[in-house]
Amino acid sequence: MQKYHYISSAVLDLQEISEILNENKLLELSDESKLNIRKSREYLDKKIKASDKPVYGINTGFGALCNVKINSEKLTELQENLVRSHACGTGDLVEGEIVKLMLLLKIQSLSYGNSGVSMETVERLIEMFNLGILPIIYAQGSLGASGDLAPLAHLSLPLIGDGEVVYENEKISGNELLNKLNWEPLKLKSKEGLALLNGTQFMSAHAVHSLLKAYRLSYLADLIGAISMDAFDCNLSPFDELVHLVRPHRGQIKTAERIRNFLEGSEISKSEKENVQDPYSFRCIPQVHGATKDTLAFVRKTIKTEINSVTDNPNIFIEEDKIISGGNFHGQPLALGMDYLAIALSELANISERRTYQLVSGLRGLPHFLVENPGLNSGFMIPQYTAASIVSQNKQLCTPASVDSIVSSNGQEDHVSMGSNSATKLVKVVENLNSVLAIELFNASQALEFRMPKTTSKILQDTLKDFRKEVPFLKEDRVMAPFIQKSKSFLENYSLSVYLD
Repeated sequence: MQKYHYISSAVLDLQEISEILNENKLLELSDESKLNIRKSREYLDKKIKASDKPVYGINTGFGALCNVKINSEKLTELQENLVRSHACGTGDLVEGEIVKLMLLLKIQSLSYGNSGVSMETVERLIEMFNLGILPIIYAQGSLGASGDLAPLAHLSLPLIGDGEVVYENEKISGNELLNKLNWEPLKLKSKEGLALLNGTQFMSAHAVHSLLKAYRLSYLADLIGAISMDAFDCNLSPFDELVHLVRPHRGQIKTAERIRNFLEGSEISKSEKENVQDPYSFRCIPQVHGATKDTLAFVRKTIKTEINSVTDNPNIFIEEDKIISGGNFHGQPLALGMDYLAIALSELANISERRTYQLVSGLRGLPHFLVENPGLNSGFMIPQYTAASIVSQNKQLCTPASVDSIVSSNGQEDHVSMGSNSATKLVKVVENLNSVLAIELFNASQALEFRMPKTTSKILQDTLKDFRKEVPFLKEDRVMAPFIQKSKSFLENYSLSVYLD
């Protein structure tokens, strides 16, 4: 039976979005949202009829052209010209899941009744979401300040029969889509084009997409870190709860607890150690991984506020009888949050690469480069190089975009967030983290074999049993790239019941 998600004023959170995506839920407007949308549109229509006073974006030009008055007969042309002229995206195509999130978040924002859009426009967006119609959107073009103008223009073009979409795995024009579905192109009413283009849904969708993956990778970093600990024959004492209760950062406490759970019952971790201390990349897992968890919590709070907000302009307030031109489209909170998250995730990759380095260094009874005949075989020498190159790229990607700005629209838009650049960089950092963790798992699983006959915990043994179905123990040199790809795929498809806490 098909499941539905009802668009309403109820708070939309990360868990619910995950369920919408994973369970392919269909969207439907609640009665509350329908009432809000209708009331807002009726109010705006009455206002326009009652007065010809200039109101930004409704009967004026846009940006630096805000003082140019447009007569009432040209309001539809004004809005459609806006959509077409702002579709200036370039660069890589935005991946489908992010486009789907953009549709969801735009619908959510328009449903509150502060945007003045028509019911037909919102319902068409919902039909597109439900039918899996994904507009072609480009990654470059937004300054993240007047909203995500260029990406949202591309999102909106199919409504008026322009642009391109992917539908039923085929790339077709917006006009072909209308013909195929026997739809009429929408005639955008006053303010509708601006309501569609103003907003932070490009940035927000990237942030949600990255957060969902980041929570998975945070969990997997702990899991893989625990495997590496037993592979390197580490002490478990630095993970004692007492250590962390006297410095009670929530993420730190949680990480230490998770590592203890992962290693419960491990023969290796219980065995007496020759080494009094372990390198920081092992000993300080709670402190480093934990700080990233705390960053995730902070960014999640920021994103939760953003996706449950009205971010177009101007805003309509029926009860107060006001139409106010403000700046809710400015992406500064998102830009700062995504830059922060990118830095935190890059640290998970940094410390992971250091553990990989230790594992291949011929220490603690492990053979050099984790192969039985080093010299004749290079073994796992070069996967560490690959990880090192990736973490170095992350450091470059983590230069904050949010500290940048540039003047646009003839000086009217004189400070911008550059949050769209924060967004696209963050997605790359997330991808890079997955690669670095995959390389660590590849190495740690190899190293752990040399601890036999001592065994690790049942939880980790079960994980490695599944991993070995994809990636074998290597006795001699092989082409490594396919195994790294299989390790990456293993992490991407690894089943996690709970990880968004």
